[in-house]
Amino acid sequence: MPPETLLKRAFRVIFGLSMVAVGILHFARPEGFVKIVPAFLPAPLLLVYISGFFEIAGGVGLLVSRVHRAAAWGLVALYVAVFPANINMAVNDIQPGDGGWPGHIPAALMWLRLPLQALFIGIMVWLSRSKARAAG
Repeated sequence: MPPETLLKRAFRVIFGLSMVAVGILHFARPEGFVKIVPAFLPAPLLLVYISGFFEIAGGVGLLVSRVHRAAAWGLVALYVAVFPANINMAVNDIQPGDGGWPGHIPAALMWLRLPLQALFIGIMVWLSRSKARAAG
């Protein structure tokens, strides 16, 4: 197996499992996610559940060869859709936890998360490309 394929597979597994875990947290501990939904958006809890569902679906999709490209594009859309919540969290220094897990998140990490989403989007675009498409 060529190294690029091994690397892509590793990224698909890492991101796939991570997205499933974070998606499950949207259902198990939605309060912290609800806190960061911008006030101008309706039904914050519903939006948290919807984003959690799509995180789980996208994560599982990355692990399934037949649909991993579509899943990667779906996660690109999700990263763009949740970006306002991440901006809201950083701008307003919103702590998602209640002092317990995940504890206090330093402001610098909240701001660092914003450009990291661009990196995650780039990784998903890269994962969505097959070797044949990249050459052509």
